[in-house]
Amino acid sequence: MAAEALDGAKLAWPWALPFVGILLCIATGPVFYPHVWEHHFGKITTLLSALIVVPLLLTAGLHTATAALLHTALLEYMPFILLLLALYTTAGGIYLEGNLRDSVLTNTVLLAAGTLLASLVGTTGAAMILIRPLIRCNDDRKTNAHVIVFFIFLVCNIGGSLTPLGDPPLFIGFLKGVNFFWTTQYLWWETLLVGGIVLAIFVVVDTVVRRRESGMPEIKDPTPNAPLRLHGKVNLLLIAVIIAAILMSAQWKPGVSFSIAGTTLELQDLLRDAIFVLTAIASIALTQTKDRIANGFTWGPIKEVAILFAGIFICIMPVMAMLQAGTDGPLAMLLRRLVTHADGSHNAAAYFWLTGGLSSFLDNAPTYLVFFQLAGGDAQTLMTAHATTLAAISMGAVYMGAMTYIGNAPNFMVYAIANERGIRMPSFFGYMLWSIAVLLPVFVLLTLIRF
Repeated sequence: MAAEALDGAKLAWPWALPFVGILLCIATGPVFYPHVWEHHFGKITTLLSALIVVPLLLTAGLHTATAALLHTALLEYMPFILLLLALYTTAGGIYLEGNLRDSVLTNTVLLAAGTLLASLVGTTGAAMILIRPLIRCNDDRKTNAHVIVFFIFLVCNIGGSLTPLGDPPLFIGFLKGVNFFWTTQYLWWETLLVGGIVLAIFVVVDTVVRRRESGMPEIKDPTPNAPLRLHGKVNLLLIAVIIAAILMSAQWKPGVSFSIAGTTLELQDLLRDAIFVLTAIASIALTQTKDRIANGFTWGPIKEVAILFAGIFICIMPVMAMLQAGTDGPLAMLLRRLVTHADGSHNAAAYFWLTGGLSSFLDNAPTYLVFFQLAGGDAQTLMTAHATTLAAISMGAVYMGAMTYIGNAPNFMVYAIANERGIRMPSFFGYMLWSIAVLLPVFVLLTLIRF
């Protein structure tokens, strides 16, 4: 019996508390109690997961609980985390050496290139490849935190909206049946509009800041200008292999499957996941250690993501079941009032702002999944009859992850790297002032135009 077979109509709202708890811990831990969170996030995640697993065993029985957990682990969690592992490992082996002369044009080109790159190698991959060159380019300036802020807006978030490789929420959608190029086809002009406006605002801000700095004493450049050299180029080929594996699993349907305790595993999906693992191993073997060291590459971030998302996928199981129960379930009020019009049709604008609002403070991948299920959970219907709703959910999850440091995993990674390099980044709420001033009006404009 799969996780979807859990009868959500018989579940009550307290089943959602562990899911809410783990997301709140992820949101508040790194900011308000970082020392405790850093050393004990694994224990906290295990405890919250046990609050689902133990009651599920007691109420649903061993067979149903085991089947539900296996379904979640084998069909949702493993493909998700193995893709992240493959992208993180390969991107971490690409080192861009050298330094460019700082100018508004140079910064703009780097931000634009990173925005485009994000949908190809993921927001995490693009951020890890380009953040250090961008910092070196601006390390002779008195005021440079705004450059990193816009980097988070564009490269860590908005740029990842065009393929399932770009951002974890879209890969979750792909695993649920959304076509690989659906977001490319349906979101390209919105991404061009939002990204273009934000990049234009950056040009204005950076020009104003540069003119203000023109009368100040110059700072000696700690990293003199030097030609750029790309190391670890074999990883570009490995990223192409990852993309090919995803496309293969979407197009090749041999009809061969295996069953484990009621969970059906398709051959093409098993092959895809095996390729993810092999590309990660190949990247480690073929990349010189000095290039990873120069990139500041460590296994800590992906380890933390693997542990946290294991807990998230477990805790979200009853929430998914309740959402699938529709108007017969305990979340019927949410279904009727928040995301539907009086005639019962989808309110796309509400989906955009609710998905985005929660993605600003909670993890955007499970938030996407919640509203995907809330909209019906059938990928074919959402891609056609309710395409506007799916677009709203996709844009909200990806774009509004930029609203806070904790909206998307690369945000805080970039913040930590910038702080480590001596850049005085805005505080948590200081960053929100930037995002409210720059991004919120753009999202309002998008709502007026699109919905």
